[in-house]
Amino acid sequence: MKTVEITEASLAEYGRKTAKETWVLTRRGKPVAAVVPIRRGLDFETFSLSHNPEFIDLINRSWAGYKAAGGISLEELKRKYGLKRTSPPRRRRALR
Repeated sequence: MKTVEITEASLAEYGRKTAKETWVLTRRGKPVAAVVPIRRGLDFETFSLSHNPEFIDLINRSWAGYKAAGGISLEELKRKYGLKRTSPPRRRRALR
């Protein structure tokens, strides 16, 4: 991770140089922002959600509820909401 004073370079320069590592931008020696590279194959929505404090809080609350009360199986969920049961997967014939 590199630390750079904001006055040292333009935003375009940060974008070119941060392809492989995170840069912490500072103002008068104090961190004010970070420029984080987005890995190839990672879409922006996934990146955005994984850095969203409200979404992370929602996931944490969901996990806490699951740990406290347990969960239900997919079949129970379908029964509860009147959804069709899925048929069991077909067995594949062995190749000879």
